[in-house]
Amino acid sequence: MMHTGTPVAVLGLGLMGSALAGAFLRAGHQTTVWNRTTTKADDLVARGATLAESPAAAIAAAPLVVVCVSDYDAVTAILDGPLDGRVVVNLTSGTPSRARALAEEVVRRGGSYLDGGVMAVPEAIGTADAVLAYSGPRPLYDAHESTLRGLGTGLHLGDDPGLAATHEMATLVLMWGMLDGFLNGAAIVGTAGVSATAYLPIARRAIDTVAGWLPDYARQADNGSYPADDGTIDTHLAAMAHVVEESESLGVNTELPRLVKALAERAANAGHGGSGYVALMEQFRKP
Repeated sequence: MMHTGTPVAVLGLGLMGSALAGAFLRAGHQTTVWNRTTTKADDLVARGATLAESPAAAIAAAPLVVVCVSDYDAVTAILDGPLDGRVVVNLTSGTPSRARALAEEVVRRGGSYLDGGVMAVPEAIGTADAVLAYSGPRPLYDAHESTLRGLGTGLHLGDDPGLAATHEMATLVLMWGMLDGFLNGAAIVGTAGVSATAYLPIARRAIDTVAGWLPDYARQADNGSYPADDGTIDTHLAAMAHVVEESESLGVNTELPRLVKALAERAANAGHGGSGYVALMEQFRKP
């Protein structure tokens, strides 16, 4: 295989790590891999990757080291040797504070650090549909952007290494909210003999409609101004009460709609009953 571009090392060959290494191989990069269970590297080696005997050997083999393991404790255990001249791109999920601490440690030991979050499923890695968010020094990202582009569409969020983890957490909350809302809705229509598949077209249309509200909602959240352009919180509260009442009568779990209603009630009690829905932002900003 003809290799072009920067040699890379990938540490961690779970579903995502294997997808990352495979994308680098397809892009023509000399790719060294390491995993605690070596058999997970068999397919990648068959496709041209080099299996390192240890994390240290993998780090020594390439100037760009991508880490994707279970947690930050595992990252710390793997990166336990010299890092002189190495650029560590950590795509392991974790907290912003751990990302900042790891960045300091990598720099202290002679390396450079970019933190990242993968906002895609493994099957999408290597395509434009895969979005990977990075944070850390912009010149460092720019220097390796062409190599990282082989993994998908890259977004640089800022010089603070904790920003990628912060955005990942915010996006996970968004994802869980949407998925839980769909599943709760499917449970409600299911009591009428409607399958989740049959409910899907209406759910998708509702998601698209709500997504269209987000630009204006974002401006209101940033400005701290909550006009009732599309209904007041009091109006939403009436509908929320209906959902809770009907869910109880149907024998469907009411925890999610009750939580939503409780947050809206707090906003109304704080004087925002006549405000637009974005006034709930003040509730989310509180401990």
